[in-house]
Amino acid sequence: MGHMERLLSLWIEEQKRRHLPVSTLLIQDKARRLFAQLQHEHGDATQADTFGASNGWFARFKARHNVLLTDEPAVADAQAAAGYPSVLRTILEEGCYSPRQVFNVDETGLFWKRLPERMLLALEGAAGPGPKAPKDHLTLLLGGNAAGDFKLKPLLVYPSENPRALKGCSKASLPVVWRSNRNDWLTPSIFQEWFTGCFCPAVESYCASHGLPHRALLLLDGAPCHPAHLGSLSAHVRVEFLPKNTSALIQPMNQGIIAAFKAHYLRLTLSQLVQETAGEDRPSMREFWRSYTVMTAVDNIAQAWAELQPATMNSAWRKLWPECVPAGNSEPDAVPQLHRSIVALASHVGLGEVAEADVTHLLQAHVEPPPRGNPQDAEDGRASSSGLSWEAGKGPASEGPELDLAEAVASVGAEEAGVGSLSPECLAQALAHFTAGLRVLTENDPNRERSLWVSRGVHCALARLRELHRERKRQARAAASSGSPVVVATRELTGSLRLPQVGPAEGGRVVKESDPEGQTSAAVLHDLGLGPDLR
Repeated sequence: MGHMERLLSLWIEEQKRRHLPVSTLLIQDKARRLFAQLQHEHGDATQADTFGASNGWFARFKARHNVLLTDEPAVADAQAAAGYPSVLRTILEEGCYSPRQVFNVDETGLFWKRLPERMLLALEGAAGPGPKAPKDHLTLLLGGNAAGDFKLKPLLVYPSENPRALKGCSKASLPVVWRSNRNDWLTPSIFQEWFTGCFCPAVESYCASHGLPHRALLLLDGAPCHPAHLGSLSAHVRVEFLPKNTSALIQPMNQGIIAAFKAHYLRLTLSQLVQETAGEDRPSMREFWRSYTVMTAVDNIAQAWAELQPATMNSAWRKLWPECVPAGNSEPDAVPQLHRSIVALASHVGLGEVAEADVTHLLQAHVEPPPRGNPQDAEDGRASSSGLSWEAGKGPASEGPELDLAEAVASVGAEEAGVGSLSPECLAQALAHFTAGLRVLTENDPNRERSLWVSRGVHCALARLRELHRERKRQARAAASSGSPVVVATRELTGSLRLPQVGPAEGGRVVKESDPEGQTSAAVLHDLGLGPDLR
């Protein structure tokens, strides 16, 4: 044990020297892997599961080796925090900003494939020998306006530009803005590109749609990834920085928003684990967990972000701008209540006894990037989007992050295949499944009126796919007669058929533009109880 702790202490010092983030969860993971590796080297691997790197052990280790974590916040400056609201009022009066025109964003880390420790051990078993870097971490940028009615599309920074789970998927269609960096850090250049290519256009569109003057105020903390010159990049967006060491006290995104988001994400993950494994002929919990990819995580991130209601987003501004929060507007998404819901779901799963403290520990263990060092240490010589176009949310043309062999092979395959295709055979199969499902419904539903109503709605929603199927068959016949291959990609679909586009999240719901008939196919399916909940 002593040898393992000495090695662990050296590893922590090396992480700090390289300006890499270190958290409680990372240290505990590393300790378990070092312990297993040493047991294996000494020929006694049977004892590898006797060391759990518990919170009690970590507290003692931290005291023995005088460990200071990079994610431990500096002492908050209460005096500066108390004085800033009056400074903000002056800025608001000078710019005539309404609550709809004032924004705050903040970055946070997320272990997208983590559960409370006892559950994770039951699902994954003991860690194999040898230290391994965690591959289930990503960085998010979350934010919205003070009114609470406009939430920005999350920016996601992942270690790989083309993970296997996204093969065949157009990144422009994801519910997040996808960017990559080898260390999944939000770097200054990524943030600057997000500001000019995503934030400013989104604000312009929002102001135009609500009849507001095209101007906005963006409040940021002093993180190294926030370039000081941002304010000079837009004539319509003013950028102001909060005083040093006040983020924990007054920054809106840190007043329960990020904590509630992470709790919603964990609750959604556990709910899926329960729902997807319940009943006969369903995958086991371990099978489900093995199939839980970053693509599933992206969907859950979007849904968890949509769960936060306008009143929740607005109430987070009470400390910084109390005048914009209506009297009696309390916090509806209480984090402790979400924690209790998570504990109840964990108990239902039955993979080890989980206490509320375990949930709290997991949610607090997420690393908060970027590292507290020179931001240029993580600059985009190692990032995928440095100096590359942000337009249309497409992936960069070059300068990708380093990949392991499997990821490299998958990336080549993804580049060769392009985005996912809807061939005539694929469309025919999908339409046949819909038809078969409706037949089962109409033959077994005792309420004939209900089943006919559902059937009409689904047939209406599928009209565009049938039109696309006919077009694909015409293209295939034309290609066969000319001898030329036909390449049909998903992105063709939106150009030729004007499918509904996903808009910004407003009021806790994903807003979709209407199709020519006045209702989107997704909305029809949702109203029929056959589509996803858009909340």
